[in-house]
Amino acid sequence: MTCYSLDGLTPVVDPTAYVHPSAVLIGDVIIGAYCYVGPLASLRGDFGRIVLEEGANVQDTCVMHGFPDSDTVVERNGHVGHGAVLHGCRVGADALIGMNAVVMDNAHIAARSFVSAGALVKAGFSCPEQSLVLGSPAQVKRRLSDEEVAWKHAGTREYQVLAQRCMASLQECTPLSMVEADRPRIHDSGLRPKLAGSA
Repeated sequence: MTCYSLDGLTPVVDPTAYVHPSAVLIGDVIIGAYCYVGPLASLRGDFGRIVLEEGANVQDTCVMHGFPDSDTVVERNGHVGHGAVLHGCRVGADALIGMNAVVMDNAHIAARSFVSAGALVKAGFSCPEQSLVLGSPAQVKRRLSDEEVAWKHAGTREYQVLAQRCMASLQECTPLSMVEADRPRIHDSGLRPKLAGSA
């Protein structure tokens, strides 16, 4: 990872967390146990504090930032999809932020809630626990089922396992010039159940 201290504050990464070498951590960043930070993620603690609590993941090209004296927090087992932007907000425990969603200042996504891909969550927004949040500007659509929350929890567990896999075996390499015969496939852990009605 690319890591910078600023004004005497150095990022903190728990030894059990995985941060991709291309991710950037600046200043007041705290990454808890069993977290995963994906390629090209930018966690800028140059104004406010950035916190990932235990088991959270922030995927490729995500941005976390805030205004001075703010906290941008992903609580325990929070799940932030590719390309999302979190600015001075709080993502509750076991919540999911969809790909390319934007969550603005002082918004609070409650525990076990989902924000849809591409949503724009305006500053100051809040929702009840276990909400499905859709649109631009985002609104609460309905309450999530326990089955949907369990599906998300299993997906987050896959990222916790991925953090362990990356620490154990990810290494920079030179690409092959052709596909080898009988090339094996990478399989998930089998932890994630299919959601009813999905392919």
